[in-house]
Amino acid sequence: MSDEALLLDNQLCFLLYGASRAVTQLYQPLLEPLGLTYPQYLVLLVLWETDGASVRTLCDRLYLDSGTLTPLITRLESAGLVRRARSAADARVVDIHLTAAGKRLQRAARAVPEALLCRLGLPIRELVRIRGELQRLFELTKEKAS
Repeated sequence: MSDEALLLDNQLCFLLYGASRAVTQLYQPLLEPLGLTYPQYLVLLVLWETDGASVRTLCDRLYLDSGTLTPLITRLESAGLVRRARSAADARVVDIHLTAAGKRLQRAARAVPEALLCRLGLPIRELVRIRGELQRLFELTKEKAS
């Protein structure tokens, strides 16, 4: 194997890291008027799909540990967007529910995906192709990491 393999710009991990950071930065001005950070937005995306999801479900869906997720939930709770409640089925489980304000915020957030697409400036077909490739890479790496 040559030294070319060790060049930073030839590393898949670095390209993914850089692209992820760049896209996340594109979200920042779109989420700021909503009073959200990107990680908080991700938590709310899951809750808008499944209100009342458990902390464990959120951790699994977002690939976060509870030590990372708990401060996000705390800030969302302080902002009045979510509330925690013990599960009726199992008191050891904490479920996260949207408040009325959290539900209202979903309406305002509907503009975010389209605004991001405009900021990227790529044709929708190209974005769908890239997303599909990333999904395939993600699934492959999840299998290998297991």
